Amino acid sequence: MAITLPPGLNQQTLPKDAAQSGLTRSRAGGRILRSATAGALAVWFVLPLVPLGLWVFADRWSYPAPLPQDWGLQNVDSALSRGAATAFAGSLGLGLVVSAVATPLGVLAARSLAFHPSRWSAPVSALLFAPLALPAFVAVFGLNVLLVRLQVPSYAGVVLVLTVYALPYTTYVMRLAYAAHDIGFDEEACTLGATQGQVFLRVQFPLIAPALARAAFLAFLVGWSDYLVTLLIGGGSLVTVPLLVASAASGAGNDGIVAVLSVMALVPPLGLLLGLTGRRRRGGWS
Repeated sequence: MAITLPPGLNQQTLPKDAAQSGLTRSRAGGRILRSATAGALAVWFVLPLVPLGLWVFADRWSYPAPLPQDWGLQNVDSALSRGAATAFAGSLGLGLVVSAVATPLGVLAARSLAFHPSRWSAPVSALLFAPLALPAFVAVFGLNVLLVRLQVPSYAGVVLVLTVYALPYTTYVMRLAYAAHDIGFDEEACTLGATQGQVFLRVQFPLIAPALARAAFLAFLVGWSDYLVTLLIGGGSLVTVPLLVASAASGAGNDGIVAVLSVMALVPPLGLLLGLTGRRRRGGWS
């Protein structure tokens, strides 16, 4: 018995259409799964911030009330009177200085390890990543004694130690970038008469810019969020937001002030992260 197919449909097009339909359903299912995962992660991270945001504007919030009974800016005023603005400026400056020092050093180290390997590459890599393996308290306590005997200024000592702790992150990120970098672009530019500086600025820099931004961001986080190094080596001369958060959290009845300081600690890293993500989605990175 012969089977007659409708006009325009044959045995060759039928499996192809079925395959395309299955592929479309697979892609749709993947999008739904990614959207659900992103939504769950967003709820996971945002939900704990809700009571934190309520505490910022709560003049009075007593148990068992689900919401604050009195609203206002009393907690903000109290945080500012404790030196929150000065601590914010100190943390911001420290993060920027550490990022400005550790990022180019990480670029130089990663470039050397990627393009000029030698028998010393393994020991140098181990030395660069050693700060991540050493106990922070032991290392910082020993360095504090050394820096005091050498009469190194406290701020310079904090920047120096935090730069050492930021170097593993910047070196690792930039080494991955240089490992994926095609050296042929540099060689072609040199063939056309470009100098080493022009090769870096016009060829390498546009290609490694995303990794460079990530490395600078991680170095900034090291300086911005540090507590132990700033406390021990700074010796109280440098007040940052993490120090104020710890001081306020150690006291009773300071939930509102801790909330204000915690929100202040979240704003710069979150703003930088959203800025980097938004720039990448808009195609700002080449």
